[in-house]
Amino acid sequence: MRDQTILILGGGIGGVVAANRLRKRLGRHHRVVLVDREPTFALAASFLWVMTGDRRPEQIARPLGRLERKGIEVVRGEVERIDPERREAVVDGRTLKADHLVVALGAQFAPEAVPGLPAAGLTFCTLDGAERLRDALDRTRTGRIVVLTAAPAYKCPAAPYEAAMLIDALLRRRGLRSAVDIALHSAEPGPMGVAGPEASAAVRAMVEQKGIAYHPEHLIARAEPRRVLFTDGASVDFDLLVYVPPIRPPSVLADSALVDDSGWVRVDRHTLETRFPGVYAIGDVTLIPLAMGKSLPRAGVFAHAQAEVVARNIVRTVEGKAPSERFDGHGACFIETGDGRAGFGAGNFYAEPHPTIQMRRPGWLWHAGKVLFEKQVMWQWL
Repeated sequence: MRDQTILILGGGIGGVVAANRLRKRLGRHHRVVLVDREPTFALAASFLWVMTGDRRPEQIARPLGRLERKGIEVVRGEVERIDPERREAVVDGRTLKADHLVVALGAQFAPEAVPGLPAAGLTFCTLDGAERLRDALDRTRTGRIVVLTAAPAYKCPAAPYEAAMLIDALLRRRGLRSAVDIALHSAEPGPMGVAGPEASAAVRAMVEQKGIAYHPEHLIARAEPRRVLFTDGASVDFDLLVYVPPIRPPSVLADSALVDDSGWVRVDRHTLETRFPGVYAIGDVTLIPLAMGKSLPRAGVFAHAQAEVVARNIVRTVEGKAPSERFDGHGACFIETGDGRAGFGAGNFYAEPHPTIQMRRPGWLWHAGKVLFEKQVMWQWL
């Protein structure tokens, strides 16, 4: 068996899980190389807790360099070009060659796609944004907080609804809720529509039971200081704007043969293989259509599961065996509602004619489950 190199582009949850699994199952004479522009991994699922002050940034972030202790080579740099036919990537001018290539570059936030949005509001979707939003909430005593999704497609379908409920709980703890109005404006027809009508209705009920006004199908046209204008002509004033930004494919893919007209990478929905032999894509960078007409949500739980599948199949290929692992479309999501409680939804997103998702009522158990998940990621993978 000749020595082989597996090159993983992207150090998010998908890339980190894939690298760990490959390193554990392959002999050290095989190379596992992970590339990312950032020096640090930060767990996006915990950014909302940074927003509320329940986590410090250092609690949910680790240097990617720690992976080198496990025998994973870490290259810090910008991916400038990908050649899927040659299974090569150019990183800061340096060409890296591979026998197996895993593209896990995620999706890029594009708040600038909405005129005025970056200057008018704050987002919890980045670690820096969550910190700045925490400080803004610390200064809030009265007024109106508007939470909105800036486009119908974004990362983590539950996140804006969790954000609104966690802000509600934070203000209640501080005795300020009666002086602060919270409104949630979403670009989509209902919460987590990809999960089906029952799950959507359950999440909407969680939000509205908190006294949070919910306004679906409100697509933002532009933002002004203290005012948001929507495409239907409506507008709303705010004292604090909290937004989930639009997303776009990574810039490096713009001229790549990996993508189709959508700009995203199409893959086999079960093996995550691209049309190029030995090249895979996982997580937010992919576009996986569902029978219901929507695409698989972009969420860490799917990147994690897909990484497991791809890593096992690469190992089997390296060992001269036929790949046998398949991603089955199952996923789960904790939905934080505040006060140490969370709801939980799980099911098969590949089910036809629509996903079959079972929702659990908010409780202490599900919140504890998310805390345990956070600890597992930080301890096991980094």
